[in-house]
Amino acid sequence: MTAAPGPHSKGSHEALGCGILSGMTYTRGLHPFLSTSLAALLLAGSTLLLLRAAQANTPAAPSINPPSKNITWLAAAQDADIERAFAQAKAQNKPLLLYWGATWCPPCNQLKAIFFSSQDFAIQARDFVAVHVDGDRPGAQKLGARFKVRGYPTVILMNPQGAEITRLPGGADAQQVMAVLRAGLSGGRPVQQVLADARAGKALSTNEWRTLAYYSWETDESQLVAPAQRPNLLAELAAKVPQGAAGGATREVAQTHGEIATRLWLKALATSDDGRGIKPDVMLRELVQTVLADAASTKLHLDVLTGGGAKMVQVLTSEGSPERAALVQRMDSALIRAQVDASLSRGDRTQVVIERIALARLGQGKDTLKPRLPEPLLQLARDHAQRMEGEITDGYERQAVITSTAYLLGQAGLWEDSDALLKANLARSHSPYYLMSQLGSNARKQGRTQEALKWYQESFDKSVGPATRLQWGAGYFNALVDLAPQDSARIEAVAAQLFREAAQDPAAFHERSARSLQRVANKLKEWNKGPAQAAVLQRLQQQLSGVCVSVAAADGQRQTCQNLMKA
Repeated sequence: MTAAPGPHSKGSHEALGCGILSGMTYTRGLHPFLSTSLAALLLAGSTLLLLRAAQANTPAAPSINPPSKNITWLAAAQDADIERAFAQAKAQNKPLLLYWGATWCPPCNQLKAIFFSSQDFAIQARDFVAVHVDGDRPGAQKLGARFKVRGYPTVILMNPQGAEITRLPGGADAQQVMAVLRAGLSGGRPVQQVLADARAGKALSTNEWRTLAYYSWETDESQLVAPAQRPNLLAELAAKVPQGAAGGATREVAQTHGEIATRLWLKALATSDDGRGIKPDVMLRELVQTVLADAASTKLHLDVLTGGGAKMVQVLTSEGSPERAALVQRMDSALIRAQVDASLSRGDRTQVVIERIALARLGQGKDTLKPRLPEPLLQLARDHAQRMEGEITDGYERQAVITSTAYLLGQAGLWEDSDALLKANLARSHSPYYLMSQLGSNARKQGRTQEALKWYQESFDKSVGPATRLQWGAGYFNALVDLAPQDSARIEAVAAQLFREAAQDPAAFHERSARSLQRVANKLKEWNKGPAQAAVLQRLQQQLSGVCVSVAAADGQRQTCQNLMKA
């Protein structure tokens, strides 16, 4: 599996939408439906309770657009849907696997193409209840608040009582993810308990150490640790993993523990930045070099290397130093080996090329439009794009890999190639508005203002789904204010349209949708620099006040709405 990068993806080098907004604490449990017998209800004479029980006992509906067709996915968009799913999980004494995603999201599409559609997943699915939450279903964003999920995709394994066993990583090797899933299904404890015991120095099973190493820290949303504290926590865990023959471990267990510790150290390095996080030392430099020298180890930890290889180089070495040049060469050689590994998915191989370009760009500035790259690497980027365009037939895989490849070409400075690839795939994409937003981003970076606004507007016009439309509309609106601040009429019209659409969505002031509207409100405040802007702002505030009055007050949405335009 891979988290395909692009302008809206979680695993992106330039993440803007799939999973970039994080920061919540999760401590409370779920409240699955507690069944009540019909006789007791009749004795109580409560018609209302009878109605609620009948609704909760109704079998959960299969998903209309399931993530895969090899198993039965239950669709959920309301609390009642979740209660029915948990009632089923309790009745069958099975864990519940919740997948939160969106139609357009590249990493979601990669999961669908590679992991969810696999035979191994289908076989394992007999042991859990699979639930699909599409972020654009009515009410789904409220579920996002309930489960503390923000980034697409997020995959959570929960016990029937609603406690989280673990969050599965979307970018790790599929076999490793399956191993974590199986460990959770075979009586795995909630990850919060496992983490607390690990930090307290208590003994953990090998499966529990694996759960911590392969936990999806990127979608944790500060439930286990705040992002700023994550590198040090990962380093702390890495140092606590039993090594060698500790506790009478067999050679196989000792090897597995070594791999787990290595992964935790690598994750700690990849999440350290700007003087924050762990400090480089001889042990860490030697560990990274050992991983890079061994093909099997490189492959095992490839998701960490392709998501943070360049970052590791920056943490471990000084800019311009001989040590940096040597480490870049070792890292690039390891990635070249992976690049020709036919057993890797196209998405994984695309990630490899992206990271090779990131390494070659070190020291040139992240906003450099035409980086100085070796000609063989540029040719590789062109050849890779041509190969992906010709090989991919699956629609899910195409949405994931083509958008990543277009990003790759832009990072290489091959903007015309990137544009051509995106335009060639507009008619082949089930979510062309995503590609249109990439075209807008490409044009904006190169200073083609009118072309950028054209693509941003078209991407908004073609976007589908309430949460997606607010997100894409906010993106268009922000670009409009930045690139055409003098166009007051157009700015007001777009903001007014977004507020009207928010009024139609029962979950518009929850999670991603609320953050999209907050982006619009913040941009309006930033734009408000004179009498003309103030008049527009006043009219929009009046419109929003009318929207807020009609929003439910009980679940906090009205307050969120009222806070949007406050100074």
